[in-house]
Amino acid sequence: MLKENFNELQCFLAVARERSFTKAAAKQGVSQSALSHAVKALESRLNLRLLTRTTRSVAPTEAGARILACLEPGLSDLDQALDNIVQTSGTVSGHLRLSASDHAIHQLLWPRLKPFLREHPTIHLELVADNGFVDIVREGFDAGVRLGQSLEKDMVAVKIGPDMRMATVASPEYFARCGVPLTPHDLQDHTCINMRLPTAGGICPWEYEFEGKTMRVRGEGPLILSSQMERIDAAREGFGIACLPEDTVTDLIASGQLMSVLNEWSPPFSGYYLYYPSRRQHPPAFTLLIDALRYRGETPPKTSALLPATRR
Repeated sequence: MLKENFNELQCFLAVARERSFTKAAAKQGVSQSALSHAVKALESRLNLRLLTRTTRSVAPTEAGARILACLEPGLSDLDQALDNIVQTSGTVSGHLRLSASDHAIHQLLWPRLKPFLREHPTIHLELVADNGFVDIVREGFDAGVRLGQSLEKDMVAVKIGPDMRMATVASPEYFARCGVPLTPHDLQDHTCINMRLPTAGGICPWEYEFEGKTMRVRGEGPLILSSQMERIDAAREGFGIACLPEDTVTDLIASGQLMSVLNEWSPPFSGYYLYYPSRRQHPPAFTLLIDALRYRGETPPKTSALLPATRR
């Protein structure tokens, strides 16, 4: 029975995980028709409907959900066993899929992943840039990267970067023309360069703290830019004030192209963490990744200031 159904079970698992024949086919590298045929064959053989299909969605039926609950742990254990067998040959391989913000990828992850991938060329990596809050389990990621203050309580978290600070900046010409804000409240009288929250859809507030007092400010302005690169450039060109991770504008501040204000209201906060669901045992490739990214107090590699960044 298992031998006859194994391919169909794998196809069903792929579609049930992705909730889409299109996405599952792309991930498996097969046609949608092949996936559909395999799932229909499995349903016919079991005499059970496993998926509910509409024009817009695909979801497991009650029977499909029960099979899925049994199938996932078994295949996960099988993958783990195969990875361990491969590791005994001295070569670690596997596929890893991570979700992180543009800022985390550019400033932290990619500089560390380059030597990691050179050392382990048989490990395949998919690094997806997403500035919203991603459900890594539902979206099929092995792990994600978020700021410590945004972590879910049911996730395992490993610190992978130093504490961070935000910088409120504008060009010297802008401050000469419009004045310098002395408190976060003063930002309401200035032109602010904003970004929209990818998940919630609202304007991202700027957060400040001083002597135990916390303030969230939503400044007004004609520019809403999703790319951090453009927000940095817009601030440098005098379009208004932007609130940015300090490490992305350090060089521009040092060169005088930008001026930083409200520094006493911007204390350090917890930096980036790698987070993932709890597992009894990790695949060797994932264990190596955790060790490569784990923060040990080292100084991050220097990167260019004018690249995307976002506080998540």
